[in-house]
Amino acid sequence: MSDAKKEIVEKVKQWIEIAEEDLRLAKFAFEMSSNIPYRLIAYHAQQAAEKYIKALLVFCEIDFPYTHSIEKLLSLAPKEHGLANSLSDAGDLTDYAVGKRYPDFYEKLDKSEAEKAVELAENVKKKIRDLLN
Repeated sequence: MSDAKKEIVEKVKQWIEIAEEDLRLAKFAFEMSSNIPYRLIAYHAQQAAEKYIKALLVFCEIDFPYTHSIEKLLSLAPKEHGLANSLSDAGDLTDYAVGKRYPDFYEKLDKSEAEKAVELAENVKKKIRDLLN
């Protein structure tokens, strides 16, 4: 393996490691005894999905803009992977990255919405890991 490819693989591993931290934190928050921050669970689920997609883009040597848009990132993935279609529901996570975290767009989330966000992030994780293996 060339040095350039080794560097890419290392960068992919870093993206995945950080994505896993977000996903672990999102899942762990459900275990809180009270005042569970469902909004933050959804945020970390979005972050995990975003970072998994960026890991794939790095692996494929595809440049991507600074964005939290899951739809935009999926549109950049190689068409033969079909991610824009198979993970289209993951686009629902995009709002949790910014809008739902600030007062002007604040919306209280419930447990089922947070669980759905984690489920969507898990789907992204599985698809990306399958492609990277």
